[in-house]
Amino acid sequence: MGTIPYWQVNVPAAQRSEKCPEFLATLNQKDIGIISTPDDEYHILTWPEVQRIIAGNRLDLFQRIPSDLRRYLEYNYKLKREYGSVMNFVLTQRLGWTEPIKAAGKPFEKEEDLKILWNDWPYGIDEKIVHIVVWTKFELEDDEATGDLTDQARGEIEGYVGRVFGDTVGKENVIWFKNWKILKSVHAVEHFHVMLYDPDPAFVKEITNGDVPLSQKV
Repeated sequence: MGTIPYWQVNVPAAQRSEKCPEFLATLNQKDIGIISTPDDEYHILTWPEVQRIIAGNRLDLFQRIPSDLRRYLEYNYKLKREYGSVMNFVLTQRLGWTEPIKAAGKPFEKEEDLKILWNDWPYGIDEKIVHIVVWTKFELEDDEATGDLTDQARGEIEGYVGRVFGDTVGKENVIWFKNWKILKSVHAVEHFHVMLYDPDPAFVKEITNGDVPLSQKV
């Protein structure tokens, strides 16, 4: 059997298209490499591996399962056509916030300035790992020299994550990160990521207010 085009991988033979779909036509080499990988050859990250990636600030190593990446790219393509941008969709349909976004209080001071939701399109990680996103109306300040969070912002996030997640699931079962600007899929809406290892589903339902990731709906 010869090599098939990357856009036909992980697609049943009867559903393959001769022409590359528009939503896959302008991919970078990294995404083409992922899309070209059969799902059964993809390595699912374990909790220790996830911890090492975040500790080493190698966030670029997070990837989606090939068929999930394909669905993600197709969904985002449709969102941009319908809503103008992914950010507009997130603001209006996921967060219910209106621009200009303005915080009512200081960082992490008022509950109305935050919203905890599932990550709609999680990475290829152990099924026991719950990946959620904390969206904020306030800025999480970056150090202009390094592009990383300032010490103050990092301390504020650490305190919040410890109170809201660590005290319930155990500090050893929670880790957080904030994407570099170049890796953000949604710009202009501040957010950071939290991963929990094998948490009580009732706790996750409570903190996300019953949210369900979009990837389970489409």
